[in-house]
Amino acid sequence: MSLTKAGAAELAAYLLLAGLLGYLSLESELGSPAWAVVLLGLGGVATILLRQRLPLVTLVVAPALMLLSAAAGSMAEALPVVAALLRTGVAESARRAWALFGVTIAAGTAAALVLAVRVRTGPPFLGLSPRAEADAWDLDWLSLGSLFATIALIATLIGVNVGHRRRHIAALVDRAERMRRERDQQADMARALERERISREMHDVIAHSLSVMIALADGARVTVPERRDEAQRIIGQIADTGRRTLGEVRRLLSTATHGETVSERPLGVTELPRLVDEFVEAGLPVRLERSGELGADTAVGLTIYRIVQESLTNALRHAKDVRNVLVRLELSESAATILVEDDAAPAIPSESPGRGLVGIRERVALYDGDVEAGPRDGGGWRVFVRLRTEGS
Repeated sequence: MSLTKAGAAELAAYLLLAGLLGYLSLESELGSPAWAVVLLGLGGVATILLRQRLPLVTLVVAPALMLLSAAAGSMAEALPVVAALLRTGVAESARRAWALFGVTIAAGTAAALVLAVRVRTGPPFLGLSPRAEADAWDLDWLSLGSLFATIALIATLIGVNVGHRRRHIAALVDRAERMRRERDQQADMARALERERISREMHDVIAHSLSVMIALADGARVTVPERRDEAQRIIGQIADTGRRTLGEVRRLLSTATHGETVSERPLGVTELPRLVDEFVEAGLPVRLERSGELGADTAVGLTIYRIVQESLTNALRHAKDVRNVLVRLELSESAATILVEDDAAPAIPSESPGRGLVGIRERVALYDGDVEAGPRDGGGWRVFVRLRTEGS
């Protein structure tokens, strides 16, 4: 059993007081037996040692020892009662501490009365002491009870206040720990969302650029034997597409590592004509129709740009014998609709949706929008997206 410095000091104070009062009791006319003094002293030591673990139990045992001590002509066992009250005030609720204080006051008053009777009358009491003279230790029990009540009140007040402060500090520490865990969780979620966003952007950028570059390279391979000038122009477009892709990848990696982006014109609805031209150069017959204007939110413009880019990339990669691809935008400050459809020959159905379509759905979900994607009745593929941009 470990003993703190405060516990050791209490035990030393009790031993000093019990030893002094026990000696006086043995030397006085009350003459309590030595074995009674020793047993009461051992009981007091036990209550001091156990009050940290069992404060309620010691608060029941200590008053009983105090009554026996009073019968023996000593009040040395009042100290364990005070120590138990102090510990109860720290460990228990204020309501329970004050309830036990009232019980202890009743026991202390009874002990003071027993000691007064024991000193005034001097007959054997519970067999613990021989007869004493009536004039031995003229002790007023009311004064002794008041003194004990005052000391018990001070101990209870100190215990209740210390306990309240400790519980308050523990609540603050617990709150700070919860807030720290919440901040860590929010940071983890933010990092996960940022990784997901960058992954989605990387997929869109690389998939689009590689698809265009592959289509241009295939066209250049066919064109080289007959039209060298045209082949050189296509190869130049391949290089330009590669450089743009490298720039976008660097921008995304800069965002991921430093939280900042390379200064450049943001991608949005105004960049769609250039995007369409790239696909036309790659051999995809795209026609862009646009009506209305968006608000000032660049994030919505980037979302629309990526949706059109991914839809056209899928058409370039998967569609066969395409004769016409239509991109139609209807924009306003509160909503935006995007239609991308082609008249390609029916493709072999896939067992699962591609990463691109999943990315489109994730982007649209951020704006509480709707996505419809699937084959057209007359052949080809159709992607229809509705975004709610008001308040975004």
